[in-house]
Amino acid sequence: MKRIFTATVLILVVFALVFFGQFWMITLFAAIVAELAAYEYLQLAAAGAEAHGAKLCIPIWWMAVGTVLAFVVTLPGFPVEAQLPVLSALTLVLFAWNGFRSPLNQVLPDTALGLFGLIYIAYPLTLIPMLWKQEDGPALLVFLLVCVWAGDIAALYIGRAFGRRKLAPRLSPGKTWVGSVASILGSMVAASLVVFVSNLLIARGNTALHIAQPLWQSLLLAAILNIAAQLGDLLESAIKRGAGVKDSGTLLPGHGGILDRIDALLLAAPVLWFILLLKDYYGLGRF
Repeated sequence: MKRIFTATVLILVVFALVFFGQFWMITLFAAIVAELAAYEYLQLAAAGAEAHGAKLCIPIWWMAVGTVLAFVVTLPGFPVEAQLPVLSALTLVLFAWNGFRSPLNQVLPDTALGLFGLIYIAYPLTLIPMLWKQEDGPALLVFLLVCVWAGDIAALYIGRAFGRRKLAPRLSPGKTWVGSVASILGSMVAASLVVFVSNLLIARGNTALHIAQPLWQSLLLAAILNIAAQLGDLLESAIKRGAGVKDSGTLLPGHGGILDRIDALLLAAPVLWFILLLKDYYGLGRF
């Protein structure tokens, strides 16, 4: 019941923001989620370092400031070209900090772990408000989230019931090939329902969930996003197993930590963004 209640509340909050929120609200919400996930990442990285007899030297203030700046440079008025210099400056600040405070054999690993944290968590989540402000942005986000969530649910229940052959036992012993295939099909079914609801709303003059691309493109996109989401889930499992922990945190009752809930999104969102860029570059039509 904890798991269901937590999921229900989160889904209602997210959908309320997507359909009734403003750009600054979406950005603020994504930034808060990124800060919490980044904190959990630091805890995981520290546990992993401790398991190897080392002490992590990535200050919380650096990760917090870096995460904020990752969102600030995506706001209107900032050129896209500003993102890389800001990331470079943050890296050099952390490099200098570690150079004077970390053991010499930890300077490079600590700096690399900090930089990876920003690239892994902060920058993918900056795409959420950027997707929202695109043409038919709410529909884009709904499509992305529904594909990720539906695939996760299908994998959980069908994989548990029928799965036997392990998908990646070294990374996540509970995941099976049956669950993986069910996840892809679940995302495609969910995508079909989103398109169906979109067509119903458009027929009634409501364009809140407008999707212009053909059904086959939506199904293909759903499958690609699902594969990216599954990979994101497995990669976060690799981080946790390396740190010797089961969950990234305890903030969400019944679900573990924030990072546990967004791990699939951290890879699926950049993949969606890249596909949109490809569609625009090759003139394949809008979403």
